[in-house]
Amino acid sequence: MSNVRQAILDASAAHPAPAGVHYTYGTAGFRMNADLLDPVMYRVGLLATLRSKALGGKVIGVMVTASHNPVRDNGVKLVDPMGEMLKQSWEGYATQLANAQTHEEVADLYFSIAQECEIDLDQSASVVVGRDTRPSGEALVASLIDGLTASGAIVTDLGLKTTPQLHFVTRCLNDPSYGTPTEEGYYQKISDAYKTLVAGLEPLKITVDCAHGVGAPKLRDLTTYLGDALDVTVVNGDVEHGILNYHVGADFVKVNVKQPEGFDLAPNGIYCSFDGDADRIVFYYADEAGAFHLLDGDRITALVGAFIIETVRQAGLDLQVGVVQTAYANGNSTHYLRDSLQVPVAFTQTGVKHLHHKAEEYDIGVYFEANGHGTVIFSTAARNTIRNATHGDAKALHILRSLINVINETVGDAISDMLVVLGVLAHRQWALADWDALYKDLPSRLVKVVVGNRHAFKTINADTQLEEPADLQARIDAEVAKVSRGRSFVRPSGTEDVVRVYAEAETREECDTLAYTVAGLVFDLAGGVGERPAEFL
Repeated sequence: MSNVRQAILDASAAHPAPAGVHYTYGTAGFRMNADLLDPVMYRVGLLATLRSKALGGKVIGVMVTASHNPVRDNGVKLVDPMGEMLKQSWEGYATQLANAQTHEEVADLYFSIAQECEIDLDQSASVVVGRDTRPSGEALVASLIDGLTASGAIVTDLGLKTTPQLHFVTRCLNDPSYGTPTEEGYYQKISDAYKTLVAGLEPLKITVDCAHGVGAPKLRDLTTYLGDALDVTVVNGDVEHGILNYHVGADFVKVNVKQPEGFDLAPNGIYCSFDGDADRIVFYYADEAGAFHLLDGDRITALVGAFIIETVRQAGLDLQVGVVQTAYANGNSTHYLRDSLQVPVAFTQTGVKHLHHKAEEYDIGVYFEANGHGTVIFSTAARNTIRNATHGDAKALHILRSLINVINETVGDAISDMLVVLGVLAHRQWALADWDALYKDLPSRLVKVVVGNRHAFKTINADTQLEEPADLQARIDAEVAKVSRGRSFVRPSGTEDVVRVYAEAETREECDTLAYTVAGLVFDLAGGVGERPAEFL
């Protein structure tokens, strides 16, 4: 113990904490300006070692990325053995370690966490590490490895990976039945399954905006495995010049509801955008008149959820398929799924970990956030039922068996999700306009309000209502009642002192009036900061 403590102290000395910075481990792990992350990375290395030891030496993953954030930022998150997010009870340990003020406190926390969790420190530990293309990544990985090495972990540095590839490899190392734990194993599994899924169908053609991120080289690698099954054009793939996510990528397209820079849209072509670490995807097209149409995560849920439900029914299988959404899902997408398709729809708090956990309650759980992050989860029982079925429609069973292997169940995966969507479109023989016609979105608006203290806002009922500040929810309800098919909620940011106001209504005018009125209420009644924005009513 004394040797490990000394090793932790010695290595920690090279990673001093900056004064006056508070770190919080949230849904996306730690994420901020890369210049502030060096000590955090070292300490995350210590925590990853403890997590592996706590789980009997199972392999833990660590991904260094800031996803859709600007290139100056970076971040880090831990991945549990089955490819899932770090267990929530451990997020507090991450935050404690990151905020330790002295090297002695870092070492003390390492041993106190071990004691609290009854960890055998003689247990071996194994950790795999990946990073995206950010220029700060290499140095931050070196800091991370310092922490892993000081605490005695066996480290495998996988180098450049998409976030979903890191999740996949972590899962496979702990569960060999899921696949071969390499990048090549990832490509082989999903490409073989996609080729089987679309065998005999007309190959589709797609243009993919890779946000100048790690998705570009990885998607190019995948195309060699896909062969003639899919015609892929990679655009916005410059990973060398520090323009990651700049006016490109899934977040830019979703937030601005316009095409990314760097290429033109041909009428009725198939287009999609990844984010910087390739775990989000949105689709879009231009119609004959040149108008832009966005197909976001809600639309992916509707397309994929409907197709799976239909295919399960055709196969004659008794499996419960459910869809999980957040409050940000457009009301008409929920109406389409629940009322038109009779699909069970559940709501959770915002954040992938909440959606993923809820989806696990179904035989087949489908979830996508509106931002394009999501996947499909098959229970072990459902997987066995599909694989072992001897009766029922052979074509439907073939489709389901292929889908299981195209889908990356561990986490939202832009590459895998792209193939799933294209597989459905190929079977439907649909253009994006046909998909777009499933339902019409209600007009919606998202407004950001700067406040003095975001922690004053407490939400309940899957983020759809405010418990605190007192009386504000009643005022919001009164405004919602004034418009047709109105809905509005207020949710604090997890990372900055802002709250986000979401509103939707039957018409654009009603929607905007509702959004800006509620934003004004928040600003006036709950400590708005700075000059009151002019558009707030």
